[in-house]
Amino acid sequence: MGCDRSCGLITGAAIGAVLAVFGGILVTVGDMLVEKTVKKEAVLEEGTIAFKNWVKTDTRVYRQFWIFDVQNPEEVAVHSSKIKVKQRGPYTYRVRYLAKENITQDSENHTVSFLQPNGAIFEPSLSVGTEDDTFTILNLAVAAVPHLYTSSFIQVILNSLIKKSKSSMFQNRTLKELLWGYTDPFLNLVPYTVATTVGVFYPYNNTADGVYKVFNGKDDISKVGIIDTYKGKKCLSYWASYCDMINGTDAALFPPFIEKTRVLEFFSSDICRSIYAVFIAEMNLKGIPVYRFTLPSLAFASPLQNPDNHCFCTEKIISKDCTLYGVLDISKCKEGKPVYISLPHFLHASPEIAEPIEGLSPNEEEHSTYLDVEPITGFTLQFARRLQINILVKPAKKIEALKNLEHNYLVPILWLNETATIGDEKAAMFIDQVTGKINLFRLVQIILRSIGTVMFLAFMISYCVCQVKC
Repeated sequence: MGCDRSCGLITGAAIGAVLAVFGGILVTVGDMLVEKTVKKEAVLEEGTIAFKNWVKTDTRVYRQFWIFDVQNPEEVAVHSSKIKVKQRGPYTYRVRYLAKENITQDSENHTVSFLQPNGAIFEPSLSVGTEDDTFTILNLAVAAVPHLYTSSFIQVILNSLIKKSKSSMFQNRTLKELLWGYTDPFLNLVPYTVATTVGVFYPYNNTADGVYKVFNGKDDISKVGIIDTYKGKKCLSYWASYCDMINGTDAALFPPFIEKTRVLEFFSSDICRSIYAVFIAEMNLKGIPVYRFTLPSLAFASPLQNPDNHCFCTEKIISKDCTLYGVLDISKCKEGKPVYISLPHFLHASPEIAEPIEGLSPNEEEHSTYLDVEPITGFTLQFARRLQINILVKPAKKIEALKNLEHNYLVPILWLNETATIGDEKAAMFIDQVTGKINLFRLVQIILRSIGTVMFLAFMISYCVCQVKC
């Protein structure tokens, strides 16, 4: 009987050991199955989960605008006072609701090319007012004259047209005019052919961004979504050296199996450059574990703080020999117009840049850009892309509307938050099809290993006790 008992204990221990080993094997096998499935479904080709969501997202994407309404236009124009602004918003539009067009697969190079149509639909229920709300803002056409026409003779001629059109440094415009365009009275008088329609985002509706050509991941999943060319080029021709390169994806997705140490690179045509985000925290988004990546302050730092940014400094006067930080001159990709971008309220910018402006209050929570990425698939499930549009205004003695200015102003026009979050139904589907199955498989692994280990130890201890008593 003692032998039978010993044999039973040994058998129990053996079963436990087998379960523990089987659980361990499942870890390797399970990871291989997960990797195989993700590699299949993350490819940008007809029939995959990634392709379906990539062609046309089911998630609603909104672009919210806050306008900087100038409170003291006369004081600024006459006495070169500080500009007092009052933020008004949000005014919300639905964007990115149109499917990608001209999708063309290249089986030889494993790429797919496409156009991204632009469209914006006003959402009254998500806005504080209507598109007819009026704001006092900088006169975009007048402010651009000294930058586009440096000749004093030309400036004198244009000044007469500015006066004739009764234009000044500031103007009143509706939201719709400011964003999407209006016929400028001063430009309408110019006797030679110039574009007379002005707007921060003009033209936008019925236009398209691209052509993009990206890797589809068919031959190498680590390249999926990465941009090969933009408008037929691998570089932008706006910046010097490596700053001009088109790096990463468009941020809608990234190559799968993301580690926290990875730097996520992506290209944005809105800011005319490639940029990057770094990991800051693990988050739970509607039951889905995600990694939050954010744009670090180093991305906007001066070359003194971050030498890698030296080729983004294109002028020496406003930047004070590239020592100021937090703003980027993108005039080269805006046909010479003095457009500068920054984070909202000059977050992470040199204090002296915002010094001539009253009414700003930057804070990290409201004004930083972040991406919430599901690390196994590389899909971006939530994001907030925040950006401020500024215009450089400088004194011009030949332009009456600008002649009283005593120094340069970097005038904030508006800031935007383009944001999207995976919907509840889509999140439930994602959990069911992706993370739920992976978590269940891993739970089975843990249970088998735990039960097996406990059984092995318990039966072996009992066997040893039994042998001692014998």
